[in-house]
Order: sequence, then C-alpha cells, then structure tokens
Amino acid sequence: MGRRNWTFAGSQRGADRAAIMLTMIATCRLNDVDPKAWLADVLARIADLPAPRLHELLPWEWKLQRQADKPADQQAA
Repeated sequence: MGRRNWTFAGSQRGADRAAIMLTMIATCRLNDVDPKAWLADVLARIADLPAPRLHELLPWEWKLQRQADKPADQQAA
C-alpha cells in the first residue's frame, strides 16, 4: 500500500493510524506471527497490563511467550 492509496485515508490522522497498523502487520509477518491472532490477543489483554509490561505485547515477545506456553510435545511438531 502507499502512494495514491494514502489519498483515501480521509485525513492526515487517518493516514497516520493506517501507517501504524500496516507497520504492526508487517512486523508480525516478518516475525512469523499470525497478525489476526496477535491483534485479537493484544486487544483482549492490553487494558489489563500495567504500562511497564506493554513490551510483552510486541509481536516478537508475544511469539516467544506463546512458544513457551506450548507443551513440549507440541513444540517438536
């Protein structure tokens, strides 16, 4: 996305928000994280986390936490 597509964001603020979301989705993909699963989990948990622990919701940290939560027999598969 980009170039002419940004003219349809509606406003500068809308374009900024779209850019942030596209960046997070691309970051998920680069870290082999399902963007839909990550976003659903983050939106469900973000209000319950204290501010200093927000780094746990970054895609690469989220992936490590999910891998640690899996039983050992599922990690080998």
